[in-house]
Amino acid sequence: MSKEILNLKPAQLWKHFYGLTQIPRPTGQMQEVTKFVMDFGKSLGLEVRQDKTGNIVITKPATAGMENAPVVILQSHLDMVPQKNNDVKHDFAKDPIETVVDGNIVKAKSTTLGADNGIGAAAMMAVLEDKSLKHGKIEALFTVDEEVGMVGANGLETGFLKGDILLNLDTEEIGELCVGCAGGVDVNADWNFKDAETPEGDIAYKVTLKGLRGGHSGTEIHLGRANANKLMFFFLKDAVSNYEVRLSSVDGGSLRNAIPREAVAVVTLPKEDEKDFLELVKEYEQIYKEEYKTVEFNLSFTAEKAETPKTVIPEEIQDGLINAVVGCQNGVISMLTDFVGIVETSTNLASVKSEPGHIAAKMLARSSSETRKDEIASSLESVFALAGAKVAIENGYPGWQPNAQSKTLNMMSELYKELYNEDAHVVVVHAGLECGIILASTPGLDIVSFGPTILNAHSPDEYVEIEATERFYEYLLKTLERIK
Repeated sequence: MSKEILNLKPAQLWKHFYGLTQIPRPTGQMQEVTKFVMDFGKSLGLEVRQDKTGNIVITKPATAGMENAPVVILQSHLDMVPQKNNDVKHDFAKDPIETVVDGNIVKAKSTTLGADNGIGAAAMMAVLEDKSLKHGKIEALFTVDEEVGMVGANGLETGFLKGDILLNLDTEEIGELCVGCAGGVDVNADWNFKDAETPEGDIAYKVTLKGLRGGHSGTEIHLGRANANKLMFFFLKDAVSNYEVRLSSVDGGSLRNAIPREAVAVVTLPKEDEKDFLELVKEYEQIYKEEYKTVEFNLSFTAEKAETPKTVIPEEIQDGLINAVVGCQNGVISMLTDFVGIVETSTNLASVKSEPGHIAAKMLARSSSETRKDEIASSLESVFALAGAKVAIENGYPGWQPNAQSKTLNMMSELYKELYNEDAHVVVVHAGLECGIILASTPGLDIVSFGPTILNAHSPDEYVEIEATERFYEYLLKTLERIK
């Protein structure tokens, strides 16, 4: 099924995207894919450079007559978010992505597709390979490890790039020209403790919440999708308060920038409370299905008998954890006033995981306002510190402030109208893009970000629209020809 995409247009883009799907490239595993891209650049006889962080720049000289055009930096990141459904056997460290063509979309078989940002990277490779295209000098920048902390962009050294214009290919709606984005910061809370013995006579149940849609914690945070960690802990607070339930372990969510889709908790309780406990599980399943009936269509909340664990989390740690997770802000916090419908500030309670003697909760706070980003991070820190956790605020990255005087934006807006007889939408996105960080290392860049329509990024439901990809690539080529 994977090779079906080789029959799609534009053939050169899909050829390179197919090549990327065959190389495992989850964040943190960049060696094989960077070698693949560097070998590709060298095979074309182009200058290839790699910095100490692992970022790659492939330089393509200007075509005849375009030597005096501004130097254009094309930029995409090479890593992808590794998410799959629990019932799927897929090892992102070694298995290729199996793609499926379904009408006007390309998706993966029960895993993330990696169109974010593999389509952008594939488009850059196609441009580098195209000998018929007329353009000025191009620097194709392939960054690494964007999805966790924007490591590649943060590692760029001043002077590594020489360009005048940056075209970032990492936004996800055809017809949108992005001129700004939110910054972000991680808030990580940890508890260390000595496990307590399970109360004598207790029985155990494994409680599972699954079937949620999840998605991108920036671009999809406003869609009202359920957060598996919040729902699980609302239930746990009720169960602990009324049925002498003790929490033995919890595993909810995974990646900082993905809305958590699943959560599992192992709990113990007195035998005499078993019936009431199981009725409570059913009650909460019905509550959640009713609350999210227009958003979460496959929600499942169940309990199954489990082997009684030898230890549980100490009661004071358990109670602090539950209160902190229930109390922490999650989702949209504020909206922009000058860009209607765009989120300004949000948080994502991304993961809550326990192991013997340790619990870690990870959150990502985003805002296009640096002061509000700091405020929400401080608020989260306070909630978890009051619950006895050690809290670290780290891996912050700046937002990208809009430039209303952008000559590139004006040109691209006119070009889009000329090509497609409709206006492009100028937007600021709530997702984190590398543009602001790259601007800090290469001051003076004129920046616009655009891309094809990609939905449900960071989840196994991710897909990219085929027709939108064809338009995106055509628009990219016409833009490069227009920059003189």
